[in-house]
Amino acid sequence: MPYTIPNLLTWLRILLIPIFVGMFYFPDSMVSPEHRNIFSALVFLFASLTDWLDGYLARMLEQTSSFGAFLDPVADKLMVAAALIVLVKLGRVNDLISFIIIGREIAISALREWMAKIGESRSVAVSFIGKVKTASQMAAILLLLYNGSIFGLDSMWVGSWLIYIAALLTLVSMFYYLRMAIPYMSEP
Repeated sequence: MPYTIPNLLTWLRILLIPIFVGMFYFPDSMVSPEHRNIFSALVFLFASLTDWLDGYLARMLEQTSSFGAFLDPVADKLMVAAALIVLVKLGRVNDLISFIIIGREIAISALREWMAKIGESRSVAVSFIGKVKTASQMAAILLLLYNGSIFGLDSMWVGSWLIYIAALLTLVSMFYYLRMAIPYMSEP
């Protein structure tokens, strides 16, 4: 494993997962619900920013690696899945929405692995719709973790709309990637 700044940032993102999840297991007598929400949202925001930063630095410092290309999406999926499970437990996200998002991530990861195995990984490279889905998903999760008012807007209301949009984009992007893979599915 190459010990580069981008890879270390990706590992940091993975290590932050139990911190923001664990915050919700402290009793209210130790941490108020408001502080818990703010802390977890800030940790999730920081982790999301490291996702952007590690990719930027990998390109800028010419430190891209096969291991980094593997680990980065794994870290993203772990972070999103952990946050969605916490949000379902808190009653802030519908379990079906979480299932759609997490299920799609697993299915597309498997599809990408299979496409790479047959030498066609570029056919299921990240699309624009996938990037829009990720942006709305991350913003939604951040707002739902925060669960307060931002500039007079109810973060739960905005976050709920964004998570439904993210779920819709999740399905659209999944069908897009599957359509890209269909020509290769009938090959021996």
